[in-house]
Amino acid sequence: MKRAGYQKYTVSLLLLLLSFFIAPTYASTKTHSGAALTRIPFLQVTGGVVIIQAKLAPFNDTLQFIFDTGSSGISLDSSTARYLGLRPSYDGLLIRGIAGVREVPQLRDQTLTIGSLRTDSLHFYINDYSVLTSIYGVRIDGVIGYAMLSRYIVSIDYEKQVMEWYSPAPFSYPKKGLLLRPQINRLPAHPFLLQEVQSKSYPMLIDIGAGLNLLFSERFAKEAGVLDPTRKSWITSGEGIGGQIELRLTLLRSLRIGPYRFKKIPVTIFEDSNNVTNYPHWAGLIGNDLLRRFNIVINYPAGEMHLRPNKLFYDEFDYAYLGMELYLIDGLITIGFVASGSPAQEAGLEVGDEIVAINKTVGSKLDAFKTELAHATKKVSVIYKRRGKIATTVVKAIRIK
Repeated sequence: MKRAGYQKYTVSLLLLLLSFFIAPTYASTKTHSGAALTRIPFLQVTGGVVIIQAKLAPFNDTLQFIFDTGSSGISLDSSTARYLGLRPSYDGLLIRGIAGVREVPQLRDQTLTIGSLRTDSLHFYINDYSVLTSIYGVRIDGVIGYAMLSRYIVSIDYEKQVMEWYSPAPFSYPKKGLLLRPQINRLPAHPFLLQEVQSKSYPMLIDIGAGLNLLFSERFAKEAGVLDPTRKSWITSGEGIGGQIELRLTLLRSLRIGPYRFKKIPVTIFEDSNNVTNYPHWAGLIGNDLLRRFNIVINYPAGEMHLRPNKLFYDEFDYAYLGMELYLIDGLITIGFVASGSPAQEAGLEVGDEIVAINKTVGSKLDAFKTELAHATKKVSVIYKRRGKIATTVVKAIRIK
């Protein structure tokens, strides 16, 4: 499938409906009565975001969808809809993102096939996902959320990068791990213990589609006092529905998920003018850069989620800060944002510079370049092209602490 080039965007978060929470339990005696309906591999990109393949009837094109517990529906990229010759209609559906609210059209009564699993009567909303294609460097044709997840049980193995879909039935979870009973009003929310200048549990959205660790609103961070006000933060940028927004990066001392504790977790903070995080009902969200450290069973029909630590559990968080963001723009890996006063700006890099190589990673995919930057410890050698000329610079990475 060939598409036109994409414009520059940054991270967009679509959170649609509200949710509440109840407490976890820690054991289950359920047994599953049948085999998986389908078993499929999946791709992971920056931040642990999961991408699966599917087909929309009656077309033979293989489409790529983000698997997202942070979406209350199921959606299709607007350029994909045009490519397939589909004609959506407007009927008053609104979506909320981190930078605004707008009406979107829908395609009703569609059929989607994932592996050998066919699902009918799906209502897709249509949205522009060029933002996600630019961020992750792979074509994103849509997002699969609650509209699909509410019909099945889904098991995600991040070690093997395999996903299994089951029909609703009594399910036998792994003997070890944590069984949560989140409140699911299309989106799953659950209380987690945050520890910094105080220790208190707050309800948070469990968002597998978010490529970050934790996201708080500025209002929650200020009113709850969960972050150390003396700790420095670093500025980055995001752009969602409605325009560009400013983000801050800092650390949280400790987070507990049941018996499992994480220390010094990177936190993204933003001015939530549209209350996407649904504060005070939610404190924010936990994203998949943290959740990928568990193998997860999502059982919406039973109102349960099971988390079991995997071999990624002890992976170190990414603490490097260079103050620049990379995007795929018209097939080129390009700098789309440089923070004022950041190491990237001090090294002379500018928005629009094409990245040729980072350290010993040459002519690679976007995700490989982003990984190289995320794991930077000291100096990063960058070869770039500006107005047809090749140049080299060294960026001194700052370690967030």
